[in-house]
Amino acid sequence: MFRRRRIAVFSVIGVVLIALLSGLIYSVNAIAAPLPATIAAPDEIPALTQPASPVAWPEFGRTAIGAVGTPGLLATAGDQSTGPIASITKMITALVVLDAHPLGAGEAGPEIDYTEADVDIYWQTIAEDGSSAPVSAGMALSERQTLTALLLPSANNYATSLAIWAYGSMDAYLAAADAWLTANGLTDTHVVDASGLSANSVSSPANLVEIGKLALAQPAIAEIVAMKSADLPTIGTVVNTNKLLGTHGVTGMKTGTTDEAGACLLYTAVARVDGQEVTLVGATLGADTHSELNDAVAGLLDSTFAGFHTVQLTDAGQQWASYSTEWGDTATAESAASASLLVWSDTPVETTLNLPAVLFANDGAELGSVTFSSGGHSTTVPIVLHGRLGDPGVGWKLANPR
Repeated sequence: MFRRRRIAVFSVIGVVLIALLSGLIYSVNAIAAPLPATIAAPDEIPALTQPASPVAWPEFGRTAIGAVGTPGLLATAGDQSTGPIASITKMITALVVLDAHPLGAGEAGPEIDYTEADVDIYWQTIAEDGSSAPVSAGMALSERQTLTALLLPSANNYATSLAIWAYGSMDAYLAAADAWLTANGLTDTHVVDASGLSANSVSSPANLVEIGKLALAQPAIAEIVAMKSADLPTIGTVVNTNKLLGTHGVTGMKTGTTDEAGACLLYTAVARVDGQEVTLVGATLGADTHSELNDAVAGLLDSTFAGFHTVQLTDAGQQWASYSTEWGDTATAESAASASLLVWSDTPVETTLNLPAVLFANDGAELGSVTFSSGGHSTTVPIVLHGRLGDPGVGWKLANPR
């Protein structure tokens, strides 16, 4: 009987030990089991839409307009195919020459000696009834002064002389121009001369806007085209053919006129909108007269600047999502700061929310971000947690094994 009682006691103890061991293993596993991260439940993202702004488009020809810092174009009107660009071709000449002989802000550059060959080019220009400026054998101008004669009075003979000086011959210049246009992706543009007198020097309005942006990035060109006049050795005082300069924010850039192209203008203009500087670049081709052209461009610029407005993207504390854990903790994801963006007309604003799943986080912790994009510009705002997502504790873990 004693032996049977001892066996019974040992059996009870064994059961208890097994139960205790099982309980210990359960507790250890329950406490050590990884907890699930909580996925954000996004709120509905508000649409940041605005109505289109009216634009006073020219009633003639073809136009494209863009803004510095904004890829592509803001808008276009009229035929956008390639066509003659008259003396706007000289802007290409200036850019291609500067590609070989760069000039910094305020730099004069190398001296160019003019010869009888340049006098012959002058008389050829006169015979073609092209715009010209005086030249004499033995005179010398700096590269900047020659660019000034090219861009302000639009002298065809200086366009040709400068191109030959830079590249050795007209054929070599045209090959360089073709390579430069290709390298810059200006596939709608082709030039057969340095002055634009030929109707076969062509471009599209969109390409001209890109050419204008490239020109603005060249300090020498930007400085020259902003001058109303200049005094040059031998030549005398030259006057900028761009009569809009200094009005409606216009800071440049190049006029052009031929029978085939009509009256043309590649223009840049600057204005401050809501404390930010906006630089427009546009091209308008095909007017009957420069008076008609200038009136149309003035109206276009005024209405385009008026189309810029600040869009409030988010306010500090704006809720974007909520978190709710399995153990009952709740919190919200909110903007850490306010943000706004300058937008043109009805350009769409895209909102991209980046919120990770969260395990534990304290109040004020930065979780992710929200990014707003429009017209090639973007701004990102951090998102922070309002509330706390904490550890559920041993009791919950034991009651809710994973």
